[in-house]
Amino acid sequence: MLTAPVLANDNIIPVSKETKDIATHLRDKAIDDDSAYEILKSLTTEVGARHPGTPGEKAGIEWAINKLKALGFDKVYTEDVNMNGWLRGVETAEILLPSYQKLIITALGRSKSTPEGGLEADIVHFKTYADLEKALDGSLKGKIAFISNRMQQLKDGGGYGPANIARSKGHELAAQKGAEALLIRSIGTDDHRNPHTGATNVAMGYTAVPAVALSNPDADQLVRLMDYGHSPKIRLNIQTKDLGPIVTKNVIGEITGRELPNEVVVIGGHLDSWDLGTGAVDDGAGVAIAMATGAFIKNNAKLRPRRTIRVILWGAEELGLIGARAYAKARQEDGTIANHVIGSESDFGAGPIYGLQSSNNVSPNAIHVVDTMAGLMGKLGVSRRSGDTSGGPDMIPLAALGVPALNLMQDGTDYFDLHHTPDDTFDKVNPEHMRQNLAVWTVFTFIAAEWPGSFK
Repeated sequence: MLTAPVLANDNIIPVSKETKDIATHLRDKAIDDDSAYEILKSLTTEVGARHPGTPGEKAGIEWAINKLKALGFDKVYTEDVNMNGWLRGVETAEILLPSYQKLIITALGRSKSTPEGGLEADIVHFKTYADLEKALDGSLKGKIAFISNRMQQLKDGGGYGPANIARSKGHELAAQKGAEALLIRSIGTDDHRNPHTGATNVAMGYTAVPAVALSNPDADQLVRLMDYGHSPKIRLNIQTKDLGPIVTKNVIGEITGRELPNEVVVIGGHLDSWDLGTGAVDDGAGVAIAMATGAFIKNNAKLRPRRTIRVILWGAEELGLIGARAYAKARQEDGTIANHVIGSESDFGAGPIYGLQSSNNVSPNAIHVVDTMAGLMGKLGVSRRSGDTSGGPDMIPLAALGVPALNLMQDGTDYFDLHHTPDDTFDKVNPEHMRQNLAVWTVFTFIAAEWPGSFK
């Protein structure tokens, strides 16, 4: 859907023919370039999972610093991010009645432990979070609350938010109702026997009760047992650890602008991952796309862009946008928020990009620039889309401070099949899609950094 045309006025600065020609050249070269795919291969193979507070996270930070330097970024540095760490340990579950069966589970982020050796209790089934809300406070004493709501599969991931409330806030509600623990169907769209972990709304410490996700087939099994008239009793044993205060890092690389080095175009992804897979689609792909985009422009554009391209590899996204919030706060404190002219994050897997969306605060005098980007991306299967955007999860704190944003909309039809599971591994990534992402991101990033006007 095209945006409404903007009436010409003296404040509109056109995108020059030279800028469009360079962007076209970069696009046509990037579509055959495998650098993003190769960077992702290195990250997921040589480092693997990158959960905060683990050796993998430390290795990931060192890998990112070294890789940005090797790619030729002009400036590479880190910023400390303070947080509370959390680790999973033992996690087992089994049905005891009506017959013994093992269940495949994983603890949700910052879940508290069960008593050592586990707890045994009957489950009480609620189809939705809203159904659990209707239960009387204290009525689930000695029971485990089970929410079986299934996430809807949509191209744009729109089913995630409505389903995710069970994961985020369900532990508090279960405790209010008197439950000993919370059990939810995984927030995912697959039918594999892989549970999906994910964050709760707890910033430090532990959840109100132990909080666990079941694989989708195991959730179906429990529902079928109850359909047969049984009241399943299960044993649940999870042991977790609060690490207390730890320090992680945002890793940042810059391609310095030739004329306006203090004005920055932000692109990036989050460097951390959950510990179950190797963080390929969430969000190694975004990390690799952003790194490759900056390096590709530096090495292939016939002139260095006017503004600085700042690639931010945010830390600790999975436990609550912690690195992103720290970055935005630091820019408020050093007075440089206004220098951020526009930004976007790649954090929706490795699927092909099909749409370009702009935030409502992009100036009417800059809409034609976004439309020009979309026009050049058309050859790659991208069209202009309406609707507001924050530009990605880690862009939310910057967007809240007024930074304009674009959303390079990826096809996420199968993203939540893999998201936060052991199946999030490099072999799921299509190299052709990574090349298309690099080409699209290169068009956006180069034009945003080269066009001399303001997006605000």
